[in-house]
Amino acid sequence: MPSCHGPRVPWPRLELADVFRAHGEAYRKSHVLSPAQARVMRAIETCRTAVLGGHMDECVSCHFERPAYNSCRNRHCPKCQALVQARWVERRLQRILPVPYFHVVFTLPAELRSLVGHNRRLLFSLLFRAAADTLLELGHDPRWLGAKLGFTAVLHTWTRDLQFHVHLHCIVTGGGVDADGRWKAVRGGGRFFIRVEVMGRLFRGKFLDALRHMYRDGLLRFGGQCLVLVQQDVFAAWIDRLWRKEWLVYAKRPFAGPEQVYRYLGLYTHRVGIANSRLLSMDDHGVTFATKDGKTANLPPHVFIHRYLQHVLPPGFVKIRHYGLLAATNLEQLQAAQRDLAPTVDSPLDLEPIEPTASAEDWKLRYLQLTGIDLDVCPRCGGRMQRRLLAARPRAPPSPEHAPHGAIA
Repeated sequence: MPSCHGPRVPWPRLELADVFRAHGEAYRKSHVLSPAQARVMRAIETCRTAVLGGHMDECVSCHFERPAYNSCRNRHCPKCQALVQARWVERRLQRILPVPYFHVVFTLPAELRSLVGHNRRLLFSLLFRAAADTLLELGHDPRWLGAKLGFTAVLHTWTRDLQFHVHLHCIVTGGGVDADGRWKAVRGGGRFFIRVEVMGRLFRGKFLDALRHMYRDGLLRFGGQCLVLVQQDVFAAWIDRLWRKEWLVYAKRPFAGPEQVYRYLGLYTHRVGIANSRLLSMDDHGVTFATKDGKTANLPPHVFIHRYLQHVLPPGFVKIRHYGLLAATNLEQLQAAQRDLAPTVDSPLDLEPIEPTASAEDWKLRYLQLTGIDLDVCPRCGGRMQRRLLAARPRAPPSPEHAPHGAIA
């Protein structure tokens, strides 16, 4: 088995599943959950427990036994993302170009949060479309670049204290393919080549124009704090206020190198609202968790659960999307860019679609690389572990047991 140079990852003392098991039933009795939220709670509560079945690892030398229960594989579960993320990053690294990349963030104003909350699928999709159209249009403009950009966009909906805060992380190529099919690099290289004020105003215009058309066509739903917007004059005045507000678009300096790009983006792609490692303590009165810069927050259990569940995405909603040169439909243009840039790299880039691998040996090797834990080696005597299957218990209540060093990803 290959050696691992990564650190051994400590198992969290407190998990999101523990919070759900302790306070989830009371929350369900006092709150109305969407079907998607109910499924997420159940998945997280049962993840890596006897309810889902699994196998028992036994050492052939000392007969030490260790249960390894199946994962729920829900994308909102903090325990099920590491291996998926690693596979995603590997696939994207196969398609990266040897050029500068920039990190650009599009954020929706706080005034839109209630309306977005009642129209998640519709307005999340509009956020992607408005941001993508903004970057592609300005990229094509010869005043800025005059070429087709490539970028990957990832939706996030939370702050460090789990408030609803909708924003889009975009990783953008520092250049693009021009009308003649040649690569055109950005000039300079320090700041992002499109001014953030210009992006913010165009993004604002595209989003609000589409929003007015949705209102006119009766596509929007209203409730809670945004219920008053159902009145036409109130909606019109509200839109006018948003037109006068500067919308936040943030651009960071370019990455140090192309390989760093998707490894960095991997931190965003499969992240959920809160990692188990940030949970510090829990009792009947509150859940304490780390936020930012060494600070912590304490929320009553029902508030904590509510905040987490508001980040559950609509079923089937795609939160990672590729545009321009990086879109699947533009493979030929991406290959042309690779050929144009070939003199700058030692070997050609493999731009064929990469199929994910998911064999048992594959995930065990990835687990070793990520955690430093070899699942085939007995933690007690160093002997060889062998396994036998355990039947699932779907009707049993969630077990608090978990197997940190042998869970099936």
